Amino acid sequence: MDVCSFHDRLRNTHTKMSLVAVPFYQKRHKHFDQSYRNTQTRYLLDEYAAKKRASTRSSSQKSFTQESSSERASSQTSLGRTTCRLCAKRLNAESEEEHERKRRYQSLEASYGEAKRERFLRELAELEENVHLARSHAQSKLDRYAIQQMVEDKLAWERPTFEERMSRAPEILVRLRSHTVWERMNVKLCFTVQGFPTPVVQWYKDGILICQAEEPGKYRIESKYGVHTLEINRADFDDTATYSAVATNAHGQVSTNAAVVVRRFRGDEEPFHSVGLPIGLPLSSVIPYMHFDVQFLEKFGVTFRREGETVTLKCTLLVTPELKRVQPRAEWYRDDVLVKESKWTKMFFGEGQASLSFSHLNKDDEGLYTLRIVSRGGINEHSAFLFVRDADPLVTGAPGAPMDLQCHDANRDYVIVTWKPPNTTTESPVIGYFIDRCEVGTDNWIQCNDAPVKICKYPVTGLFEGRSYIFRVRAVNNAGVSRPSRVSEAVAALDPIDLKRLQAVHLEGDKEIVVYQDELEGDAQIPGPPTNVHASEISRTYVVLSWDPPVPRGKEPLMYFIEKSVVGSGSWQRVNAQTAVRSPRYAVFDLAEGKSYVFRVLSANKHGLSEPSEITSPVQAQDTIVIPSAPGRVLASRNTKTSVVVQWEPPKQQDDLLGYYVDCCVAGSNVWEPCNHKPIGYNRFVVHGLTTGEQYIFRVKAVNAVGTSENSQESDVIKVQAALTVPSYPYGITLLNCDGHSMTLGWKVPKFSGGAPILGYYIDKREAHHKNWHEVNAAPIQERILTVYGLTEGSSYEFKIAATNLAGIGQPSDPSELFKCEAWTMPEPGPAYDLTFCEVRDTSLVMLWKAPVYSGSSPVSGYFVDYREEDAGEWVTVNEATTANRYLKVSDLHQGKTYVFRVRAVNASGVGKPSDTSEPVLVEARPGTKEISAGVDEEGNIYLSFDCQEMTDASQFTWCKSYEDIGDNERFKVETVGDHSKLYFKHPDKEDLGTYSVSVSDTDGVSSSFVLDPQELERLMALSNEIKNPTIPLKSELAYEIFDKGQVRFWLQAEHLSPDASYRFIINDREVSDSETHKIKCDKATGIIEMVMDRFTVENEGTYTVQIHDGNAKNQSSLVLIGDAFRAVLDEAEFQRKEFLRKQGPHFAEYLHWDVTEDCDVRLVCKVANTKKETVFKWLKDDVLYETEKLPDLEKGVCELLIPKLSKKDHGEYKATLKDERGQDVSVLEIAGKVYDDMILAMSRVCGASASPLKILCTPEGIRLQCFMKYFTEEMKVNWYHKDAKVASSEHMRIGGSEDMAWLQICEPTEKDKGKYTFEIFDGKDNHQRSLDLSGQAFDEAFAEFQQLKAAAFAEKNRGKVVGGLPDVVTIMEGKTLNLTCTVFGNPDPEVVWFKNDKDIELSEHFSVKVEQAKYVSLTIKGVTSEDSGKYSMNVKNKYGGEKIDVTISVYKHGEKIPDVSPPQQAKPKLIPASASQ
Repeated sequence: MDVCSFHDRLRNTHTKMSLVAVPFYQKRHKHFDQSYRNTQTRYLLDEYAAKKRASTRSSSQKSFTQESSSERASSQTSLGRTTCRLCAKRLNAESEEEHERKRRYQSLEASYGEAKRERFLRELAELEENVHLARSHAQSKLDRYAIQQMVEDKLAWERPTFEERMSRAPEILVRLRSHTVWERMNVKLCFTVQGFPTPVVQWYKDGILICQAEEPGKYRIESKYGVHTLEINRADFDDTATYSAVATNAHGQVSTNAAVVVRRFRGDEEPFHSVGLPIGLPLSSVIPYMHFDVQFLEKFGVTFRREGETVTLKCTLLVTPELKRVQPRAEWYRDDVLVKESKWTKMFFGEGQASLSFSHLNKDDEGLYTLRIVSRGGINEHSAFLFVRDADPLVTGAPGAPMDLQCHDANRDYVIVTWKPPNTTTESPVIGYFIDRCEVGTDNWIQCNDAPVKICKYPVTGLFEGRSYIFRVRAVNNAGVSRPSRVSEAVAALDPIDLKRLQAVHLEGDKEIVVYQDELEGDAQIPGPPTNVHASEISRTYVVLSWDPPVPRGKEPLMYFIEKSVVGSGSWQRVNAQTAVRSPRYAVFDLAEGKSYVFRVLSANKHGLSEPSEITSPVQAQDTIVIPSAPGRVLASRNTKTSVVVQWEPPKQQDDLLGYYVDCCVAGSNVWEPCNHKPIGYNRFVVHGLTTGEQYIFRVKAVNAVGTSENSQESDVIKVQAALTVPSYPYGITLLNCDGHSMTLGWKVPKFSGGAPILGYYIDKREAHHKNWHEVNAAPIQERILTVYGLTEGSSYEFKIAATNLAGIGQPSDPSELFKCEAWTMPEPGPAYDLTFCEVRDTSLVMLWKAPVYSGSSPVSGYFVDYREEDAGEWVTVNEATTANRYLKVSDLHQGKTYVFRVRAVNASGVGKPSDTSEPVLVEARPGTKEISAGVDEEGNIYLSFDCQEMTDASQFTWCKSYEDIGDNERFKVETVGDHSKLYFKHPDKEDLGTYSVSVSDTDGVSSSFVLDPQELERLMALSNEIKNPTIPLKSELAYEIFDKGQVRFWLQAEHLSPDASYRFIINDREVSDSETHKIKCDKATGIIEMVMDRFTVENEGTYTVQIHDGNAKNQSSLVLIGDAFRAVLDEAEFQRKEFLRKQGPHFAEYLHWDVTEDCDVRLVCKVANTKKETVFKWLKDDVLYETEKLPDLEKGVCELLIPKLSKKDHGEYKATLKDERGQDVSVLEIAGKVYDDMILAMSRVCGASASPLKILCTPEGIRLQCFMKYFTEEMKVNWYHKDAKVASSEHMRIGGSEDMAWLQICEPTEKDKGKYTFEIFDGKDNHQRSLDLSGQAFDEAFAEFQQLKAAAFAEKNRGKVVGGLPDVVTIMEGKTLNLTCTVFGNPDPEVVWFKNDKDIELSEHFSVKVEQAKYVSLTIKGVTSEDSGKYSMNVKNKYGGEKIDVTISVYKHGEKIPDVSPPQQAKPKLIPASASQ
């Protein structure tokens, strides 16, 4: 039996077993095939196969042996009996093998049956165990449900009260913690939150809600007993993020967040693998020692802001190595306290920068901010101060807002609030504070105290248990109330002890309920008295009592009553009779000052009141702390160019000190300003933001909760400038000459002198490949050039130099390059040296250098200057030709670029060796760059002035002309006081023209230049001459003025006259004095000198002069009145005299003038004055009285004459006359010529403005365009335009108008008449236009209407009509003959029909009708009878229509009285339409 047959038998067995019902515990399994059941079978198969292989190998070996022996036997004998013996032996072996196979199969079958039986028994036992567990689980659920029902029934009646008492906003007890893990590890984030109702928690990844369904198995979220967890399975690189948890219930919302960093295995970072575990677990010992090199590229500096503003403190960093997933930790500190993110502050770290942003600054944010970058390799940090000034007060003079609001000792119905007082440097002192509270979730602020609190601590009572509150504080002084402080953190009105008594009861499913331990106790009982009653806080206005809850306390809600008693009185008074206290603390107010009290507390619930507690020891309401004393001595020392270090001695009395306030004042101003706006807790402070070079004094005051101390003594005056330090190192060491035994060296001055003048330099030398340095000079040398002797020719040397000042010897320079001691023999000059720069502006700079020490074979004749951008390739030569000067202004540079320069000296032999390359220079003007100014002082001296606010003690002004030092010499004088320097010109003239420059040493390149050109020198010389030879400045030169009586006043005004000033009036070289004819006076206060002449005549022609003397100053002014100028004055004076006489009687204050009213009427107006009742006023036209409806009212002073609709008939001379016994006056206005034309234009202006839009009117003749206006006359300048071409009146287009309209008639319009029409009226200044587009539909409609009207007019003209009329009534006697005759017209000839009583008349001898020439019609009635009476009608009609005329005939008999009828009138025809006539 082989393996294949064995497998077939097993397969058959399996098929039979599959027909048997599968047990239920296997139905839930995912697999029940062969691989599930035949573990033992596979083991047997493997064992069998191994033995089979071994048996096959052994049998093959035996076969080989037998074959060999058989061959040997066959070679020895040829008998066949041997072959039969071998066959028999083979048969025996096969039978034995078959027997062995059967035995082994029986053994395998028995083993398989035994394994099957054991498996069945095991499965049966597991089934019984599962049934037992299911029964136990069901029983436990039933028990829990019964307990739940019992608890719910027991608590149902008090649940509303319980829930109200327990309701509170979420509060995080344990916050999330950040994690750093390896890939494929699990991460579990946990936090604890409490609140009622139970808060709902949501998890977020980088602000995105985490949904478990989106990534099944990735996240696992659990909540147990207020502990909430988020587990991230097998974290990968993408799980690096910020994870947040937000807890929310009906009373509020809180959140917490943490960072998860997932690291990736890399090289030697591979963790160890534990033996037997499928994954690698990181061990703490193999975490890499990650070191980051951090460099601050840009740092935030000292910052000044105001409350309410925003600001971001930012540093730019270079972090190496740069790892995307692993970075150092950035921490922000304020005054060494770690800053956390809040609604006020946001942090960012990444992308090469770290920032801290403030969305709304308060003084709470002021302090020293430090950014610390923390890694395994150490800490890198940077600090700077943030100053936050008070916002503008709501009321002028009100104090600043309090700050650092904190809540302490929160309980069920009260909390203690503390804060820090504001600095009141310029405001009046704070007299108290108001505390406000607001329930979280509302905007309703409630003031907690009625009277201001004087200390910075207050117990707030009256809170509702379980609710959350925020608080704020406002300061009060005599001027008003400050802005509120920043609100506090939310605090819940809960007793912390209650948390220890909470217990969670689990209900069915995931539900749970939180109850007090007391709720599960036995029957209710009266509580015991409180214990440990004591005064935890004592002040002058209140005492805070504290105690421990009673034991036992009972499960009912507990409350307390407090009683007080004056020591020795024996009587007790309940403090909170109206309000029950729920927390074991209470603030007692209204205590008498100076009296001692004892207190006791009683506890109560609904079952009763406990016994009183033990009595406290006597307590007296008094302040336990007092205002601190003033700080001690204040010392101010130099720090930087804009800051000063202030130190002081602490006050002797410093109870519970909150900090200090520092004030500063510019020396001599007595105006104090606060230096810090939040108390600092140390007695050393760096005051920033000061003005360089200004002098200040400082003072300090101490602050505690009671108030602010007195000011300390003022510090000594200190000037703001950098502190003294040793100088920086010299640089730019250059070899200037060498003769084979000595070297001449030059170098540049240190960039910073350390705040004191440099006293000299020390030089050390060292031969190449030697270690030791040797000093060259024992004493410091002043010059920056030195020849070093005693050198060995052919050897190389290097040098270093150190500078010294009062503070000491600075650091030496870096060693120079190796200089070989070889004699210079080249004919070209050596290098220039000491390249310096000044006057660096946005596109230019001035470069200076010194001449080479080695000039070569001939003198230096000039220089070339080269430059290039830093790190660029080729040099660019600035000057095409050599410059003989040792300075050069380089222009046309690019702002913001950095350049380097060099200088090459030139002599007759050629261009020499270039100088050393200069240091890089940034071409950009420094902020606040100042320039030299030119002026003249009070004595008339001309000067150039320059100011430098960045001066130090070592700074010096250096004045140059053409960049050569000038100092004090016979032409110049230099005066320097502080940071101001002036260069005076002793004898200014043309020799002083040129370029002047000034530089300030020991500064960051402060320098400037000034070009004194001829124009500027002339200006300064003129100004100097004015000062040295003063003149009295005049506000006004000599002028004249004519008074209303004809008097002439001559006057001038000087800028200023002293009491000793003198003056003279001169007319035609003859001085005149004060007299009746020449009234002269002078007002020295105003500087006015005047002369009044009552009568100005022809004799007064000439020149008028005024001379003034005032001390050394003098001036004069002349006025020439000769010829036409004199006659103009004389005529004006005469006119004014006559006007004065005229105005003595009735006169016209304003002569006749005209205007146009809105109704387009012309109005003549004049104003009269000095009238009375007897005064007669008349209007005349052409000397004829002009009658008006109403005489003017002279009392009003205005007379008007209205001329409606002005036309040429109104031409004439109009007069207005005034007359009474005092005299008369006349005003004349002639309306003609230009006056008339101006009136027409003025009327055109009114009409043009009121003109209506053009309107279309169709007539039988054509289309008419009309423009309506208030008034129109053909004398107005109007034009019509068609397609912008002016239209002239013609047969085709007629122009006309009426009184209120202008029109254009288009006769027999055609297609050519389409287009835009414009009506224009000119008012002398503007054109008023109205336009209409007569095209398209507008033209079509108008043309159609015109055709209709034209046809109707034609029909009207040619229809039948009666020309000669008939009478309407005819009376005739019987027997007479009646003949009715009329004339008719029509084209074509009309048809005439007669009717009697609307019926046709039958013609006969009695009635006959005659029509002659188609126009004469007659009706004859012969022998009229009474029957002929009635209404007769005649219809005259043709194809265009006709008319009908009715005639009434009345017949009377002979002898009868003729009837009375009205006189006959011509009968009126009635129109017969054309349609009716067809």
